Formats: sequence, C-alpha cells, structure tokens
Amino acid sequence: MAPMPTENGVNGDDEREEEEEEEVDEEEEEPRLKYQRIGGSIPTLLSNDAASCIAVAERMIALGTLDGTVHILDFLGNQVKEYPVHTAAVNDLSFDIEGEYVGSCSDDGSVVVHSLFTDEKMKFDYHRPMKAIALDPEYSRKTSRRFVAGGLAGHLYFNSKKWLGYRDQVLHSGEGPIHAVKWRRSLIAWANDAGVKVYDAANAQRVTFIERPQGSPRPELLLPHLVWQDDTLLVIGWGTSVKIASIRTNEHKGTNGTYRQIPVASMNKVDIVASFQTSYYISGIAPFGDSLVVLAYIPGEENGEKEFSSTIPSRQGNAQRPEVRVVTWNNDELATDALPVHGFEHYKAKDYSLAHSPFSGSSYAGGQWAAGVEPLYYIVSPKDVVIAKPRDAEDHIVWLLKHGRHEKALAAVEAGQARSELLDEVGSRYLDHLIVERKYAEAASLCPKLLRGSASAWERWVFHFAHLRQLPVLVPYMPTENPRLRDTAYEVALVALATNSSFHKDLLLTVKSWPPVIYSALPVISTIEPQLNTSSMTDALKEALAELYVIDGQYEKACTLYADLMKPDIFEFIEKHSLHDAIREKVVHLMMVDCKRAVPLFIQNKDLIPPAEIVSQLLAARNKCDSRYFLHVYLRSLFEASPHAGKDFHDMQVELYADYDPKMLLPFLRSSQHYTLEKAYDICVKRDLLREQVFVLGRMGNAKEALAIIINKLGDMEEAVEFVTMQHDDELWEELIKQCLHKPEMVGMLLEHTVGNLDPLYIVNVVPNGLEIPRLRDRLVKIITDYRTETSLRHGCNDILKADCVNLLVKYYKEARRAVCLTSEGDGARAKSDDSRDFQATERALSVRTMEVKSKTRGDSRCCMCFDPFSIQNVSVIVFFCCHAYHTTCLMDSMHSVSDQKGSGENDEYEDDDDEEDEDDDTRSGVPRLRCILCTTAAS
Repeated sequence: MAPMPTENGVNGDDEREEEEEEEVDEEEEEPRLKYQRIGGSIPTLLSNDAASCIAVAERMIALGTLDGTVHILDFLGNQVKEYPVHTAAVNDLSFDIEGEYVGSCSDDGSVVVHSLFTDEKMKFDYHRPMKAIALDPEYSRKTSRRFVAGGLAGHLYFNSKKWLGYRDQVLHSGEGPIHAVKWRRSLIAWANDAGVKVYDAANAQRVTFIERPQGSPRPELLLPHLVWQDDTLLVIGWGTSVKIASIRTNEHKGTNGTYRQIPVASMNKVDIVASFQTSYYISGIAPFGDSLVVLAYIPGEENGEKEFSSTIPSRQGNAQRPEVRVVTWNNDELATDALPVHGFEHYKAKDYSLAHSPFSGSSYAGGQWAAGVEPLYYIVSPKDVVIAKPRDAEDHIVWLLKHGRHEKALAAVEAGQARSELLDEVGSRYLDHLIVERKYAEAASLCPKLLRGSASAWERWVFHFAHLRQLPVLVPYMPTENPRLRDTAYEVALVALATNSSFHKDLLLTVKSWPPVIYSALPVISTIEPQLNTSSMTDALKEALAELYVIDGQYEKACTLYADLMKPDIFEFIEKHSLHDAIREKVVHLMMVDCKRAVPLFIQNKDLIPPAEIVSQLLAARNKCDSRYFLHVYLRSLFEASPHAGKDFHDMQVELYADYDPKMLLPFLRSSQHYTLEKAYDICVKRDLLREQVFVLGRMGNAKEALAIIINKLGDMEEAVEFVTMQHDDELWEELIKQCLHKPEMVGMLLEHTVGNLDPLYIVNVVPNGLEIPRLRDRLVKIITDYRTETSLRHGCNDILKADCVNLLVKYYKEARRAVCLTSEGDGARAKSDDSRDFQATERALSVRTMEVKSKTRGDSRCCMCFDPFSIQNVSVIVFFCCHAYHTTCLMDSMHSVSDQKGSGENDEYEDDDDEEDEDDDTRSGVPRLRCILCTTAAS
C-alpha cells in the first residue's frame, strides 16, 4: 500500500486545519447540510442484505444490493418496484435523463436495462464481472438505445441498437478494468487503472486523457469517482486527489439549433481548472453550487496502509465515522460533519458511496439545480442510507438558537426566512435566554414583537415577570387591545407599580393611558390607600390614586387629592361633578392653585361656605402662603358682589386695601358703612393716605382738620372747594377763606373755583391790602366771564323749562278730553252682530283707547243725558276724564244734533281756538272726535 501522499497542497491543508480548529474553539461554525436517515422500506430491505450502490432520478431512487436485487424506491424510502435480475452483487446503476429506464451491472457479468413504466427489459451477458454502466441521457428518446459498460475484462463496451439488433462496440481496452463511467450529452468519461479518458460520441473521437493521480490506492480497493457538473466540467475524485477538468469539444451549436462538427485539427483539449490533495480518502464527490461535497473516509493513524489490504470488513471495529465535507475548488473547507451511520466501525472507504439528485430543467446544462429545486445528497453504507440536504432558513434559525445567538435568530425570522409560527418558539427561547441573563428590560421591550397577538402568551409572561419581581419593566409594553388580557393581568401590573416608589410616575402614566374598562380600580386603590400619610406616598402616587378614585366614581376623594396636589384643572373637575360641598375644607389649597378662579367659586357658594369660615381658614394658613393677599382678593370680590355679605370684616378690609390696593381704598370707604372710623383713620395716617384721611375726617365731623389737610398737604383748591360744598356749612367757607388769605396763590385758586358757590366780591373785600395775587387780572376777567355765562345759561334753562311746562299742560288737557269706552261681555258679543252697525262704525272711526270691563254691574252711576242708571240698560258706556259718563246711544244722538247745528252755522261762536285745532285734526284724519257734551257746552 502506498503511503499517504505528500504532494503540494497537503501540508497547506494541515496548516489550514490547525487554523480552523483554533477558530472553531473560539466560535463554532454553522454546518451547511442537514442529515436524515431514510426510513420506509430501507431498514427492512437491509436487515438481511447490504446496499452496494445507488442512483437518483427526478422521481425515484434505485438501490442495488449485494444479493443482486435492484429496488426502486420513492424519496421516503418506500419500495415501489423490485427487480431480482442478478445473481451477484449489483456494482453500478444508471438512469436516463427522463428517469424512465434504469440500467444495472453485476459481478455475474450481466447488464440489465429495465423500463420503469412498461414491461420492457433488455439483458446482456458479458461473462465477466461488470463494474460500471452509463445509459445514454437520451435513452428513452432515441431508438438507438445506447449505453456503455465495463468491468474486470478491461473492455469498455458501447452498446447500441442497429437494424439487425443490438451491437457492442469496444471503445477502449488494454489498460486494466473499467472502474467508473459517466455519460453527459455526447461526452463519455471512464476511469481505468491508467487514468480518466473522455470520448465524444457525437464524432466518435477520443477527446482527452487525464492521468491517474500518483500514489493513489489501487482502483479495485478505492474506486475513482466521476461526476459531470455541467456539459464541460468533469469532477474527478480519486484516492486523496481532486481534479476539475474543463473539456472543450469540437461540437458547436448551429443557427438552426443542431450541432455541427468542426475539423479535427481544431479540436480543443482539456484544461485542469482546479486540483488539490486532501488528508482523507474520497469515497464520493458531488457538486454543491460553486463548491464540492466530498464523502471523506478518515484512515486510522497507525494502520493507514492496512486500510486497503483486504476486502473483508474489519472485525476490530476501529474505523472512524465517515465525514461529509463542503470544500471550495481551492480546498477551503466550509463545513465538516461526521455521520453516525450504522456499523461505521467495520467499514472501509470503498463500502461508502455518494449520489446526488440530478440537475433538472433549464439548469441541466449549467450544472445547477433549477430554482425551487432542493439539491439532495444520498450517502450509502452497507446497512444505511442517509440523505443530506442544504440547511434552510429554519435550520439556520434552530442552529442559532441552539448556540445562543438569539438576536440573529430573531432577525432571521423577522426577515421572513422561516414560517411565522417559528416566531413563537424563537421568541420564547429568546426571552428565556434574556431572563437567565437578567436582561429584564431588554426582554420586556421585545415582548410586543415576539408575543404579538397571543393573549395567553402575554398573560404567561406577565405573571412570570411578576414572579421575578420585574413586572414594572414590562408594563409599558403590555397591550390593551388586540389582544386584550384578563383583568387580573392588568391589576397585578398596576399593583406592582404602586408598591415600588421608583415606578410611581410610570403608574400615573399607565393609569392615564389605559382604558378604565380593562381592569378594576378597587384592588389597586386598596393597595395604595395604606400608604397615605406615609413617607412612601409621593405626589405621583397621590395623583394616580386620584385618577383611580375618578375611575371608581369616588369623586369627592379624588377632589381632595387634586386640591392637595394643587392641580390647575380642579375647578373644571368641581363644576363637572358638582363637588361644591367637597371644597369646604380646601379653601387655602384652591386659593393657592388659582385665587382668581377660586374666589368666584366661593362667592357663588357662599351659602355652603360662609365668608367667616373662609376668612378663618385663610388666617390660619399664614405660614403656608400669602394669606393676607388672598383675603384681600376674596373680600374685595365679595364686597363687589354683595356689599353687606362681609360687613364683619370691613375693618380688616380697610387695612388690606391700604396694603395691596391703595387706589381702591377711597371708593371702599365711600361705599361701606361697616368699618370703624377711628381704625380706618389710624390706618390712613400710618400709610400717609391723605385723601382717605380727608374723607374719614369728614365722615367723623372733623371738617376743619380735613380741610387743613387738603389745603396744607394736598394743595388742591378744587378738591377743597368741592369738600366745603359737600359739607353745606357756611362756617367752613369762612375757614377756607381764612386759611387761604395768607397764601396768594391759594387766594387766586380760590377765586377761580368759587364761581357759583361764593360771591367773589366777598373774597376780594376780605383780602388784605397789599397782598399780591398772581394773575389777579386774568382771574377776575375769568370770574366775570364765567358769571355772565352762568347767568345766561340760567335764563336759557328757565325759558326752556317754561315752554316745556306749557306744552305738557296742553298735551295733558287734550288727553283729558278723550273718551274711554266701557263695554260688558254682552255688549262685546253684540258688537260682533250686524245689528250694532252704528257702534262698529263709531269704533272704527274714533282713535280712542278702549278697555273692556268684565263686570256687569255699573254701580249707582247715571247717564248725564238721560239720567238713567247704567245698571238698567245693558249698553256700552262712554266715560270722560272730566268724570262725566254717557250711554253710547245718548252721546251719539247728542253729537248728531250738535253737528246739525254747526252745519247750519247757527252756533259757530261757541267753539274756542283749541276746539278748532282739534276739529282741524279730526278733519285731517277724517274721523270725528267724541266730546263731553256738558263740558263742551259749558266752555262755549
């Protein structure tokens, strides 16, 4: 046995392996493939037999055994068909590209081609063990039914159907047994003891020869492996050597889609595009995208040369597990997986084989699997068949979770690389991991993303966080709808916030943001109330309790807490819920919140909260606030609303006005009658309020002292004159003049302001001789002018007054001559009938004021014409302001007679001027006026 090769590349592999081992120690790499032992019928089939080879088509698997049987299986391992066509071990199997025919060869020297869907069967006997077979990829499409096969005889037979039957053609011989053969389009590659040869069946020409690697074990002990990756790339795995050859043929595609030949002289040859040595024996090889999948057999360290010394399985059981390695064309290992196949301890390298699912569709020529087609690899041992496939996104996520890379697993799930259902498992494991790491805040922040709309999952984690005493960090992320949790979950969360002073602000925000219908406030209230008046009670907790009181309908308790917290919106809260009784004990708090809004509230409800109580509470709060200012604001507004409501506090109010609003003190002194004059005067003196002193002194009767203040301190002569005028005291005028005589400027001002009040000549006469009065001439001229103007105004006013009196008397006289019609209910009814035409005409004609009298009795009054009592005749009555009364009929008859006399012109002289004016008015209006006959006759 040749020693392990030491050609270029092996040492480099050892160095890379050492480096990768160091990297693995630091961080384990994710495998590229996942593995699954095929079940179905395989365990039963191999229980009394052993697998020897395998071939894979698009729709099925062919498995050959040592007893010469070919089993057709589906991809789950269930047996579909069975062909016991050989009497010795099946060495090789081959499908056509359509998967309709399968060819097998055996140590019994026979080659059998079966149709999988018909009864067609062809058997060929070569009398020597056959080791390799390959059907024409287009076997089912062409009538030539071509295949190649070879074995220990050293001949490579090219079998095809001719006119006279099947005919064998020996393509090659003389270089030892044929160990492997693969057919791709028109290219046939086979391996013998000398190496690998490629034959172009399209032009019946040999293309190239690739020499067998030096130092490789004998082919009958470790078989070479050939794989076509595409139409031009041939992958060769032999011993510990891997070569990738690019075959350039003389077959070119024409414009009509057919292939045409080019001259032999211009035939292309082979290029070795990749070559490397491995540290293991190659038991199988297959393409994996731009990389390779290699089934590696690891030789023993001491018995490396003895591994191939016998074809009998080792009884010592010291073989290592076979490995599947994913390597690049530069032998960079991307992944390595050891396979736990049954009985691996007793197997040798040639006992394993590797096959891959065929390329399909438009990707066949490109050496890749079509989009959506999953590449599959089948690892065969005598008692086991293992399927390997690339790991998908879910496998990637599971591996990440297994190795604690939860963040990457979550990112992969969110990117849509796996089923959405997998998010629940990823989320649960990720949260468990964070909890173990005590990263509670991070775990809570991920709950909305990981738990989504699962109410049960949310509740489970809520109670789990509560058990860990970490529920406050989860509360901000708890959903209130979609999903909505049970009431208990929300109540437990609020209680957890309430019992931790660090989260009282969070409790307040939560109570305000959560809908009240999702939980009951009572359990939370009962948790918070014992903390009142303790050091653990914070403003945030107190406000949260108030909000809970509101939710529970306990508005008075909530109002009390709002007042303690001095919330600006407490006034709207009081009005909204009519809590005026609750403010009785919170006067100071409300004033401190907003006195401008509190004062109208107190005044509006002064029956519930008497002013005395408000004043007492404010006086008791001197150390908390500026209670005197609040008293001033309240008492001032109370006085403006009801001057007598706070009369007991007017003495206090005088001092408050003097301190906070001196300008309004004088109007208050003038309006109020309930303060003590002496106290008010003392306050004014202390604060040097002169005009207020003048008013108080005047009210006290000390007018002279008040006048002295006006003259000596204020120097306001106009005010002095006004003050004296209001006192109606002649002696005070004398005092005013007396105090002004020694002050020339004051004398001049006195002369200006006494017109209409005091005779200026009197003042001039009492002025001492020689006293120089500033601007005396101008002031005297002004006095005279003002006096004349005043006199003229008085005369004009008198004339206007007289004229107004005359006009009003005339108007009264005319009104007094008007008549008033008194009617009964019967008369009113009669007035609606046609028989009362005269009375209706009279009412339409006369613009008199009428009123209906409902009483049917007229008393003892009599008509001034017929002298009958009004109670006898039930007719209407006309009454004049001169106290004369007539029956309507009597008056109308008398009026007609008078009119006749005026018409004849006999008695024109009895009418006076006023009557003429009235008659003119009547004539203009077209309506005759009713007149008292007696008064008219007497006047005439």
